[in-house]
Amino acid sequence: MKFMKFAAVSLFAIAMAGSAKAADIVDTAVSAGSFKTLVAAVTAAGLVDTLKSPGPFTVFAPTDEAFAALPAGTVEDLLKPENKDKLVKVLTYHVVPGKVMSTDLKDGMMAKTVEGGEVTIDLKNGAMVNDAKVVTADIAADNGVIHVIDKVILPTM
Repeated sequence: MKFMKFAAVSLFAIAMAGSAKAADIVDTAVSAGSFKTLVAAVTAAGLVDTLKSPGPFTVFAPTDEAFAALPAGTVEDLLKPENKDKLVKVLTYHVVPGKVMSTDLKDGMMAKTVEGGEVTIDLKNGAMVNDAKVVTADIAADNGVIHVIDKVILPTM
């Protein structure tokens, strides 16, 4: 399963680093291989430098499969230069300021995103962020943490 592969690759990379710091959020996603669409979107939105900065950030990272499940043409439309503001809004809705580990989450809690909206955490039905399932949690990066989700969550547009 790609999610398991991502976790294994990330943990291997962290373990191989020894006493060195883990990669930042962007480099961790790039090395994982299952976030090509997310990385392309972050690049198109001009958010790479932000997500490489000290942070810390908590990123709810949709996989390539999550982006592929959006209606046909959605990703291509969001990646158009004229839709950069909309793309930034979608991507920053997946980011919470601070490093929020899975052990910090409480059922029913609301977390304010960088976009300005809030996401709802549901622990009763397995770990969920809005209607997206957390498939891998607590992937450490030197400037935060990544939680892999199975859907793209969308802010109110």
